[in-house]
Amino acid sequence: MKQLTLKSLQTLLLLLLLTTLVSSGNTKAEEKQTPLLAKNTYIIHMDKSTMPSTFSDHLNWFDSSLKSVSASAEILYTYKHVAHGFSTRLTPQEAQTLANQPGILSVTPEHRYKLHTTRTPQFLGLDKTTTLLPASQQQSQVIIGVLDTGVWPELKSLDDTGLGPVPTTWKGECEVGNNMNSSHCNRKLVGARFFSKGYESALGPVDLSTESKSARDDEGHGTHTLTTAAGSVVPEASLFGLASGTARGMAAQARVAVYKVCWLGGCFSSDIAAGIDKAIEDRVNVLSMSIGGSLMEYYRDIIAIGSFTAMSHGILVSMSAGNGGPSSSTLSNVSPWITTVGAGTLDRDFPAFITLGNGKTFAGASLYNGKPLLDSPLPLVYAGNASNSSVGYLCLQDSLIPEKVSGKIVICERGGNPRVEKGLVVKLAGGAGMILANNEAYGEELVTDPHLLPAASLGQKSSQILKSYASSSANPTAKIAFLGTQLEVKPSPVVAAFSSRGPNALTPNILKPDLIAPGVNILAGWTGAVGPTGLTADDRHVSFNIISGTSMSCPHVSGLAAILKGAHPQWSPAAIRSALMTTAYTSYKNGAAILDVATGEPATPFDYGAGHVDPVAALDPGLVYDANVEDYLGFFCALNYTSFQIKLASRMDFTCDPKKEYRVEDFNYPSFAVALETASGIGGGSDAPKTVKYSRVLTNVGAPGTYKASVVPLGDLTVKIVVEPETLSFAQEYEKKSYTVSFTYTSMPSGTSSFARLEWNDGKHRVASPIAFSWT
Repeated sequence: MKQLTLKSLQTLLLLLLLTTLVSSGNTKAEEKQTPLLAKNTYIIHMDKSTMPSTFSDHLNWFDSSLKSVSASAEILYTYKHVAHGFSTRLTPQEAQTLANQPGILSVTPEHRYKLHTTRTPQFLGLDKTTTLLPASQQQSQVIIGVLDTGVWPELKSLDDTGLGPVPTTWKGECEVGNNMNSSHCNRKLVGARFFSKGYESALGPVDLSTESKSARDDEGHGTHTLTTAAGSVVPEASLFGLASGTARGMAAQARVAVYKVCWLGGCFSSDIAAGIDKAIEDRVNVLSMSIGGSLMEYYRDIIAIGSFTAMSHGILVSMSAGNGGPSSSTLSNVSPWITTVGAGTLDRDFPAFITLGNGKTFAGASLYNGKPLLDSPLPLVYAGNASNSSVGYLCLQDSLIPEKVSGKIVICERGGNPRVEKGLVVKLAGGAGMILANNEAYGEELVTDPHLLPAASLGQKSSQILKSYASSSANPTAKIAFLGTQLEVKPSPVVAAFSSRGPNALTPNILKPDLIAPGVNILAGWTGAVGPTGLTADDRHVSFNIISGTSMSCPHVSGLAAILKGAHPQWSPAAIRSALMTTAYTSYKNGAAILDVATGEPATPFDYGAGHVDPVAALDPGLVYDANVEDYLGFFCALNYTSFQIKLASRMDFTCDPKKEYRVEDFNYPSFAVALETASGIGGGSDAPKTVKYSRVLTNVGAPGTYKASVVPLGDLTVKIVVEPETLSFAQEYEKKSYTVSFTYTSMPSGTSSFARLEWNDGKHRVASPIAFSWT
């Protein structure tokens, strides 16, 4: 493990201070109240079956229950699908009193979630095949619901030219609000709703001078994810001439519906629950959410609960894995009924070259495309030596001394504040340009930004040489040259350093993420309310922007799921996810393993899950690992959930059969996560071999055929793997066959991991499942 440097410690302390300041920024009304009197938002789950006969209407029952503990409290939302209940504002004492009443299943405190913030169709092969064409008409019957920051409806990416009537299954609407009316929807954007009651209850009324109280997107994130998933075809798209070409979403013929649940102050669980509730009622087919928070038990997590209900209605839920990488066990959204998406790169870069006064040149990256710097070298200064702050090297607001940076290129280090804000700080202090230096936390990953001044990012190794030169040279100088767009970059994809990693901290025997998709430097639609940096000082207006995050990889899979839903409307959410996973690839065309940019070494299933999505192969997977609601209820039993906890998680009355053995190892997932015991966990330190068995069921979704199993080690494999039977023959479509896998192992030190891949092959189809072993 690397030791923390003094600067790393200073940065960590600064981040802790900033976190403390943000956490303390509650509403003024709450600041004036004592903790016992301060009101918070709660989501109340009620037992539908216990409504007293004296009430003829559930809404009256909700209201009466609430008024029994607080005469002044009002219902924010009522829920039909995510929960049978409502949300409201209560003091902790009132919440406890309500929780003790008959008929109340739970009183759950509000949680704030955060957003996980072209060439992609060509990279994924969507422009090179006619396989997708027969599905185009059916694809237009698929509706993708996007829970995010809203939409900028005037974009060409939402043009409905060529689309037929809105599907008759659609039950939603286009809500009228501030800067948004019903005419903004069309045959492409079929619906738009907004949910602000939880946000406003926590932080006060929406400030109409900075954001619209409607489905209109004033932030950009929602428009970007929406158009990534299903934007219409737009020729000659680019950001300042960069990444130029035809932009289109993954499922360009699919319809989209917007549910604005995220605001400038965050995404609140009561609003998210209301958004999911309406999306189910509106009858979307795919639900895309680039939102995440901390892990908690499934029956306590409103997103897990809401997505379970969506799944039970046949809706595939795609969510981002999180941007906590490259650290291990940093995943969000790990429910097995959610498709969890990590991020990889495209084969497109935006190179910039930095040349030092000593003649050395380094390759960096940038989206800057404004007035270039002079061709002659400029003075170079390290921000830490041009500031009175102990963390001046981070280029925080007002931290630089103008006299020391004026007319110079300033070296700023990543961390502490947004990358684009560092450039603005340098510009306001009189700096001529900026070099954004990676430290050990960011490694060699180059994330580009549309800076407000000439600036480029640089990997860790080059940054160390750069800083050494700046501190040792008597007259350090540098030049930055911007080379525009570079295509066919190799190797690609690589796993993004920021992409959250496994193992799954909540349920170790479920492998997450499920797969990766493009999430770095993605070009998609943007809001007209703010510039591409999102900074107040950025008055540039663009129709497209390039940003990165698992927020961007998630809608890629949402759109691809819509393509599969259009091609195979009878497939379940689990079958669609299985098709995407078992056809994903883990190596380049030359046979080398996909790399992890954070380490430069081969990535593992803890990084990429089943691999990088391959939508063309997913259309014809051969076999799938299917699962229905009953299978997921059995999963809860395997977790030893009580009937009460199962009811909270699923809204279903279900009792585990005491005569049946439920095991997570037998849950029909398309991947294998095998958490093994160390010596201390095996009979007091015995090194005798031990065997664990997993069982699976495969469903044939192709022609009749015989599949043979094989196991491919990924690196050094210390576990013996036996598949029984080794062949499976399918005579008809939707026929099911089961098999078991035995893993025989000896003890290894805690923290050890090993990997393999199980493949079923009939000569045409390769049905692959990753296997990840971890000793705990």
